[in-house]
Amino acid sequence: MAAVIRLNRRRAIVAGGALALLAGSGAFAQDRNQTTDQPQANSTESLKLPQNPQLFGNAMPSVVKATAIVNGDVITQTDVQQRLALLAIANGGQIPPDQIKPLSEQVLRNLIDETLQIQAAKQEKITVKASDIDKTVERVAQNVKKTPDQLADYLQANGSNIRSLRRQVEGEIAWRRLQQAKIEDSVSVGDDEVKAVLDKLNASKGTEEYRVGEIYLSATPATQSQTLDNANKILTQLRQGASFAGYAREYSQSSSAAVGGDLGWVRPEQLPGPLASALQQMQPGSISEPIPVAGGFSILAVQDTRKILTPDPRDAVLSLKQVSITFPKGTTREAAEPVVSRFADAVKNIGGCGGAEKIAAEFHGDVVTSDQVKMRDLPTALQNLMLPMQVGQATQPFGSLEEGVRTLVICGRDQVDATAPSYDDIYNQLNEERINSRAQRYLRDLRRDAVIEFR
Repeated sequence: MAAVIRLNRRRAIVAGGALALLAGSGAFAQDRNQTTDQPQANSTESLKLPQNPQLFGNAMPSVVKATAIVNGDVITQTDVQQRLALLAIANGGQIPPDQIKPLSEQVLRNLIDETLQIQAAKQEKITVKASDIDKTVERVAQNVKKTPDQLADYLQANGSNIRSLRRQVEGEIAWRRLQQAKIEDSVSVGDDEVKAVLDKLNASKGTEEYRVGEIYLSATPATQSQTLDNANKILTQLRQGASFAGYAREYSQSSSAAVGGDLGWVRPEQLPGPLASALQQMQPGSISEPIPVAGGFSILAVQDTRKILTPDPRDAVLSLKQVSITFPKGTTREAAEPVVSRFADAVKNIGGCGGAEKIAAEFHGDVVTSDQVKMRDLPTALQNLMLPMQVGQATQPFGSLEEGVRTLVICGRDQVDATAPSYDDIYNQLNEERINSRAQRYLRDLRRDAVIEFR
């Protein structure tokens, strides 16, 4: 990739020299014209071009120009636009016009970091094979029920490019392997530290803790107003249904960005004062206003709450069958309602999981079996619906005409004991936190040493 970029850069320099020569020739010709006062022939005369040409086919793509050069590697405006389009696709819609500029600036910063990470990995003789990237792209395609080729066509049709996705995958793999080589072996967690955490957990039994996501935007006194404005624009998108994890990966500047801003389960006292105060006022599913903190602003999202080491029915692990029925494209609500009504009556008397296939056959539907489903992983509305239900019962139908109407049948429910996490769980968590912290410092040093030209 670096070799290709350097080749493109060389071509740009050659083209620039040619343009300079053409400009000089034009000036000389103009001077001669004024001196000799002789008419000049039209240089396009022999082509016999129409005055009002009719255009066919698709327009050529916009000119690829350098936005930044990072240690010699070029990031173009096209790279930024395609990654911005990838973000829009991931969040299920278009980006409002007033947010394109600030989000483009953030995408450029992310691309610079990504380039630095790939360069640093190569310096350590860490290579990411095309086959490694292929495997991840295949998983992404499977998640959206497409083949890799279909995914490439879909990205192209929506303003992005499969190369942009592959570059992002390459950066993530390279950075992960670089951390393993340079950081993980130097991180250590002592037995006394693990024991101290376990002791605190036992002492906190019964207190409330929260599953929290965070988007952190750093700011200086000079950029505080602009950063707050960007934070409010991100908040608007989140409240309109944009993916919190997606925005955290793209824009958050904390070490949790790599995991979609997920801070895990935390107690308010573990967070800085302003965040702790805001957290205690929030309910599951809510998102905070931008909160001023040291060095910037944070946006918090509360995904769930629980009491430490206290039994909770939402900790149950379920075995489920899903029965779903679909409607032909264009079916009206009036036409579908009688079918949905009969389906709702049928599932009331489903007769346990054994009756799922019978009802599916009656309504020409499908059955999907899923084991080891954590109650907490279900949407909040379904959790509330299923908490009082018994094994063998089915939920009332839910869904839409476009995506299908479905019901969930509970085939089994295993309650998880509310015990303290194991020594290994605590050790791994502390170890991961230290790796993330050192990785952030490592990236900061890469930025500091980089030669970056903006064009």
